[in-house]
Amino acid sequence: MENTIKKIALNDKHIELGGKMVPFAGYNMPVRYSSDKEEHNTVRNGVGVFDVSHMGEFMVTGSNALALIQKVTSNDAAKLVIGQAQYSCLPNETGGIVDDLLVYKMDEEKYLLVVNASNIEKDWDWINKHNDMRAELENISDEMSLFAVQGPKAVETLQKITPVNLDEVKFYHFTVGEFAGKKDVIISGTGYTGAGGFEIYVKNEDAVDVWNAIFEAGATADIKPIGLGARDTLRMEMGYCLYGNDINDTTSPLEAGLGWITKFTKDFINSENLKKQKEEGVSKKLVGFKFKDKGIPRAHYPIVNESGRQIGEVTSGTMSPSMNIGIGLGYVEKEYAKAGTEIAITIRNKNLAAVVEKLPLLKK
Repeated sequence: MENTIKKIALNDKHIELGGKMVPFAGYNMPVRYSSDKEEHNTVRNGVGVFDVSHMGEFMVTGSNALALIQKVTSNDAAKLVIGQAQYSCLPNETGGIVDDLLVYKMDEEKYLLVVNASNIEKDWDWINKHNDMRAELENISDEMSLFAVQGPKAVETLQKITPVNLDEVKFYHFTVGEFAGKKDVIISGTGYTGAGGFEIYVKNEDAVDVWNAIFEAGATADIKPIGLGARDTLRMEMGYCLYGNDINDTTSPLEAGLGWITKFTKDFINSENLKKQKEEGVSKKLVGFKFKDKGIPRAHYPIVNESGRQIGEVTSGTMSPSMNIGIGLGYVEKEYAKAGTEIAITIRNKNLAAVVEKLPLLKK
């Protein structure tokens, strides 16, 4: 059966912890354990752990590894040093995005690509299709578990179980070392919450031991498991894109505000057309907004101007647990993309007032 739901290594552990399991991107995943709001606040104020083992991991190795990465990604991976990670995207041939991803430089001829769970097969096929320089590719997605330990108390919690000095692992940098008694663990200063912390890549056979060690170390900080529900509200407060909502096969990285990861210092798939788009300017832009009226925006709700004309559409929306107001992301005609612009969101035939805000929506 093609449609069988995959299980992550800690599937039974999450059920035991009371996690509400739902099918997500082909995997059985915990969406919440208590409430989204409580879990969200745990991450913003303390420390929480997401099991995001559904994410995909590809190893790219050999003398042509960098050449392949430079061809298929929009960012300039030649700038990476060993121990550094980079946010990037895979542009398609028609101006849209195959996926967004992280590129890790493990060694001079060894890179790790981390892709979205829903796109593992699509990305694998896409990268292989363009691998005319014969870099070596290995899909290790089914062998790896990934825990995102996020929040202001993440460093003090994790420092108890690793000899690695975590203060030296800067944002978007990583190290490979001993962690919870296990060798060769990738300890990465990355995350999708804006709350600080680390992402820990371990082999599936070490996953249970590492998870348990993290929770033991975090007991004094009231550490909690966190589901995908809170992951969504946390990333929205930061204005981070979610593939399938805010970016997809038809959205240009320039429209999505990802010009900073689109480097024309090299040639990559569709770079000529994207360069032309940059020079001519885009007609719509992804913006963040906050409600002035009471309400909760949701994907596909119309965005209108002051005279009620539709100027765009919401791509992601929620009630912000940190600010207690409706917030969201959406594409609008470029003349409405400036911070401070008054807009409205149509909910059940009512236009609710909102304002375009500079990202992140949650100000520190």
